[in-house]
Amino acid sequence: MPREGYQLKTIEAYGLSKELSINNLKKIIKTIKGISQAKKIIKEFKPDVVIGTGGYICGAVILAANKLKIPTMLHESNAFPGKAVKMLAKKTNVIMVSFETAIGRIPNAKKIVLTGTPTREVKKNITNSDKIKEIEKYSLNPAKPTVLVFGGSQGAKRINETIIDLAVKKLNKRYQILLVAGQKQYEEVKKELSQKKLDINKLDSIKIVPYIYEMVEAMNMADIMVCRSGATTITEIAKLGKPAIFIPLPNVSHNHQQYNAEVLEAVNAAKIIDNNKLNAEDLNKKIEAMLEKETLRVMGENAKKIAINDTQERIYKEIKLLIS
Repeated sequence: MPREGYQLKTIEAYGLSKELSINNLKKIIKTIKGISQAKKIIKEFKPDVVIGTGGYICGAVILAANKLKIPTMLHESNAFPGKAVKMLAKKTNVIMVSFETAIGRIPNAKKIVLTGTPTREVKKNITNSDKIKEIEKYSLNPAKPTVLVFGGSQGAKRINETIIDLAVKKLNKRYQILLVAGQKQYEEVKKELSQKKLDINKLDSIKIVPYIYEMVEAMNMADIMVCRSGATTITEIAKLGKPAIFIPLPNVSHNHQQYNAEVLEAVNAAKIIDNNKLNAEDLNKKIEAMLEKETLRVMGENAKKIAINDTQERIYKEIKLLIS
């Protein structure tokens, strides 16, 4: 935050569980103190409006602003709202949501507005020449459909293992893969391939990299995405109009990545594979079923149907309405 020119203030806040323990009691006491810390910061800063983006940290800040009679807003980026948003709904002036399916899941809200999730600019005017250059940059073949596989900046072990298995079995005969393994996991992937007598730099129609800084260019280049289903990822894929295969991250609050993925699955823009059932054969089968040009086009157009392209303007409009 400071590197980008914003002032950063911190408070004590913890995610609370229902478990009765000394440790949880300590967390509750510290979180209550966090409300006082937030009040002090708010009094010094004198904001016109306070916006929370979900998660336990915003709870103390929204409650503090509420006590100081300052207008508050919440933004819920997931299709299934988190505990903090549900608990604070009655005390918040406006709740902004990313997906229409979230609206009915916050019944006690004073006001709900569909705004979408703010993201970086992802849609570029990519010419065929640009696409060929981008594909060749990774030593891949411009004549083959390209599947971009990623699991976030840290990578996703289960997804990486599946691509390793797919490479060993040489299943990707009709398409090529660009796998972003993650900085921490790249060496592990390299080691596993080596144990199977495969050179990471000499795989057949598969390029594996630790990280991609020009992710927007890579996403524009790809024909199909295989990835987790965080709210930002869903939003970016919808704006790009790309077909996707989602492997929702398990063991997250309220299984919200599953609900996010279902937003695109419901309009026939994506397929979902359970993380625990993910395997090379099933993934390959789903990719191959999507490879026809018409299928790619239709699924891509369906993805665009849920895209909201004026998110910033919608959020700004609500802020102005609230403080006018």
